Amino acid sequence: MTKSELRIKYKKLRSFLSKEEINTKSIAIANQLLQMDIWHYENYHIFLPIYSQNEINTEFILHILQGKDKNIIISKSNFENLTLQHFLLTDNTILKNNSWGIPEPEGGITVNSKSIDLVFCPLLAYDLKGNRVGYGKGFYDRFLTESKPKKVIGLSFFPPEKTISNIVNEDYRLDSCILPDKIYEFN
Repeated sequence: MTKSELRIKYKKLRSFLSKEEINTKSIAIANQLLQMDIWHYENYHIFLPIYSQNEINTEFILHILQGKDKNIIISKSNFENLTLQHFLLTDNTILKNNSWGIPEPEGGITVNSKSIDLVFCPLLAYDLKGNRVGYGKGFYDRFLTESKPKKVIGLSFFPPEKTISNIVNEDYRLDSCILPDKIYEFN
């Protein structure tokens, strides 16, 4: 399937999930992450969910990161140049939903993307090679290419597709993808 076909398919699949299912599956994903050898890094980038899109609730991963006293980095989208600006999440960070429903920091301590060690990456779909499909604007592909984190971990409610037919060189691949009941590792 193509990226556009997969976007339609997985938005529809997510629309069938209840809030209770989302939270139960999100907790299971966070628990899967606890089994991984990824907690020795210092700077972790995480996305905050768009609740209207039934995205994974990353609140449970945030609690793990806070409990492990890690630096948590979140982003603010610039829709003019399709880039992300990164901020340290602190107790004083004020969040506000942008026009797309994405919770973003209003300001705060900026973080250079090259200092980010691990990225928990949002996605709609992915394949057995670690190729991912997002919403189509390329924010994360540009960010990951620029920052070159040590590890990129996708989070998904659903298993991978066999292949995505229209991958291009600019598409950044995942190192792994975490499901509620399984961990996929990619070469």
